[in-house]
Amino acid sequence: MAEELTDIVNSPSAAGQQPVEYTDDNIRHLSDMEHVRTRPGMYIGRLGDGSLPEDGIYVLLKEVVDNSIDEFKMNAGDRIEIDIEDELRVSVRDYGRGIPQGKLVEAVSVLNTGGKYDSKAFKKSVGLNGVGVKAVNALSARFEVKSYREGKVRSLVFERGQLKSDKTEPSEDENGTYIFFEPDPTLFKNYRFHSDIVETMLRNYTYLNTGLAIMYNGRRIISRHGLKDLLTDNMTVEGLYPIVHMKGEDIEIAFTHTNQYGEEYYSFVNGQHTTQGGTHQTAFKEHIARTIKEFFGKYEYGDIRNGLVAAIALNVEEPVFESQTKIKLGSTQMAPGGDSINKYVGDFLKTNVDNYLHIHKEDCADIMEGKIKESERERKAMAGVTKLARERAKKANLHNRKLRDCRIHFCDVKNERKEESSIFITEGDSASGSITKSRDVNTQAVFSLRGKPLNSFGLTKKVVYENEEFNLLQAALDIEDGLDSLRYNKVIVATDADVDGMHIRLLIITFFLQFFPDLIKKGHVYVLQTPLFRVRNRRTKIKNKEIVKAADEKRTRQEKKSDFITLYCYTEEERQQAIHDLGPDPEITRFKGLGEISPDEFVHFIGPDMRLEQVTLHKNDQVQKLLAYYMGKNTMERQNFIIDNLVIEEDIPEEDADVRKNHLQQ
Repeated sequence: MAEELTDIVNSPSAAGQQPVEYTDDNIRHLSDMEHVRTRPGMYIGRLGDGSLPEDGIYVLLKEVVDNSIDEFKMNAGDRIEIDIEDELRVSVRDYGRGIPQGKLVEAVSVLNTGGKYDSKAFKKSVGLNGVGVKAVNALSARFEVKSYREGKVRSLVFERGQLKSDKTEPSEDENGTYIFFEPDPTLFKNYRFHSDIVETMLRNYTYLNTGLAIMYNGRRIISRHGLKDLLTDNMTVEGLYPIVHMKGEDIEIAFTHTNQYGEEYYSFVNGQHTTQGGTHQTAFKEHIARTIKEFFGKYEYGDIRNGLVAAIALNVEEPVFESQTKIKLGSTQMAPGGDSINKYVGDFLKTNVDNYLHIHKEDCADIMEGKIKESERERKAMAGVTKLARERAKKANLHNRKLRDCRIHFCDVKNERKEESSIFITEGDSASGSITKSRDVNTQAVFSLRGKPLNSFGLTKKVVYENEEFNLLQAALDIEDGLDSLRYNKVIVATDADVDGMHIRLLIITFFLQFFPDLIKKGHVYVLQTPLFRVRNRRTKIKNKEIVKAADEKRTRQEKKSDFITLYCYTEEERQQAIHDLGPDPEITRFKGLGEISPDEFVHFIGPDMRLEQVTLHKNDQVQKLLAYYMGKNTMERQNFIIDNLVIEEDIPEEDADVRKNHLQQ
């Protein structure tokens, strides 16, 4: 107590001491490059490691490619060559006009400098803020730019935004720009470019720029039918009628209906994929429903849009986006002082879609009306059930007994950690107990299932409201009206690695595929990989001291030094390696279920080193066929497949196994 009193008396406020001086010397000016490096989030959103499409390394690539696309839009260069070496280093070569050489240094290193402020040179470009390539330069360990113009090439080399060399030489190469960058590994920890994410991004560019050829690591990517190709390549359910595809001045649309639930939209502005929509997508949703309603003279907007899969691309002069990453359009006008986006999109749809429906009555309008009537019947059948379920959900929001919620959610727009928010869907109370005790209460929620959920294949959405467990899960995720209000970025299915656990995984994924396919298509659903074996030995017995040293280096400050060195193994190969590393005679434990893993151990499996397998859908995955095969009635086709591929594991004692192995080698 006496010590505490002494501390209080000696504190600056108690003693009446002056605060730290605040003078002119404390005022600092950061250079453009320093500011980008100090506050990268202002310029590229999140950093990340490349595992998600929103990660910063893809924003860097996009900023470079955007400039090349703008050249194509101005009829300068119809091919772009992109190479990614070792998933780490990127080079982009276009054959446009080339950056004016006299201003090359300013164009790549001075903020608020660029040719796009002059709308004559770039009428409808993506970038107008003069940041893009400068951010790439600042956030790269090495950045090179070459401008080929009029028989000369000027080459600049930067390191972390600092100019290191500047050369101008004669050149016979075609006009255009070459940019090389290697993201700074001190900022982007353990990053790598994932080829599938890059390819999706580049394909989107070609859909929006018909005639543009992109060479990606030697492979040619090109689109001949624009947004029609986009829908064809991305739809995982058959369209009910041929895709309607229309082009006008500065606008292109494509749409069809499917038998899936909900709505699915792809929207673009000046070649930029606006993943969060914006004014153009809102206008499209409103006017497509209004035009169809006026054509038939009845039906509700919700019934008209149910099952709709559509894409819209708009070219806007001087677009305004709601963030630097340009994923949501904020502009209300097509051009300064021009028509509103809402009116422009509305007029185009009203004229063209109405005409199309009149001309294509049998092969489009009649089929569309059949789908709308089906949606209407299902909605009316569900009306009573939905009301009761919503009342139940309201009570559940106050106290959802199956949910152990976290503090930060994906829908918390201003929270910097919203991307980390996740929910574990667990099997039974024992597994959920271990996760609940070891989770991060800020970003990790837990939803506990009671046994095996219902097989929802072939059922209508009515079951979502009638089945209490499904209804509570829907309420926990808050996805009844779409993904705009999704509460968790990662929906993680965490089940035992046995037959029952696998079955539960399938049942949950079936539920999402059947009623909320967008949840999977947008990359929110994962399966938690948990270890099958624990291999450990006393550190004094381990012969390989490098293993001991490595284990101690991984230990956090909070962890006490243990007498044992432990390795967790996810496969049989990892187990064999661990036995070799921790020998001789290590202790081996086989985990039969998540409930057997203590919370102290579980914290390692859901922390920074958590292993997740993303559930994905590709264009070749026909959802209804897949579900019918795996989750439909027990067909002979499936029975025969199981019989033909059945693997019988023989449990052989290790001594016998070694004898057999030696015998075989002889």
